[in-house]
Amino acid sequence: MKITRILIAIDGTTIAEHAATYGFDLARKFNASIGLVNIIEPALLPPLASSADPIMGLPTDGLGIESVELLDIQKNTSEDIINSVIKKLAGDLEVTHFNEFGSTADGIIKCSKEFDADLIVIGTHGRSGFDRLLMGSVAEHVIRHSEIPVLVVPLI
Repeated sequence: MKITRILIAIDGTTIAEHAATYGFDLARKFNASIGLVNIIEPALLPPLASSADPIMGLPTDGLGIESVELLDIQKNTSEDIINSVIKKLAGDLEVTHFNEFGSTADGIIKCSKEFDADLIVIGTHGRSGFDRLLMGSVAEHVIRHSEIPVLVVPLI
């Protein structure tokens, strides 16, 4: 097996940056191209039932931010995360980046296919037991559903 394209999932955490460091080191050893993916799980604001505060009767506008503006903020944050990792780790490596909206695990798998990756590198929080049951595991979902090898890098 030859590794020529590595997809690295990042989310702005120390855990993801640690995994990205591994991914970039592997890319240098194999002279591989890098794909960076940051998945944005849209956080939409619920519609207001009324434009007036039910207690005071004063007009309200929620948080003063529209759902479309929130999506723009999330996209800009995602781009900042990707650009930060590129600046810190890429050096002279060729990097393709993806900003996707949707489910994190499914988005990583989708991008791995689009990038035609040979390997996915992802960090893990290392949750177990009840915490994992409540929080789910993106890494576990990617491992179970990916058609290519997945390197899971724990934060030690």
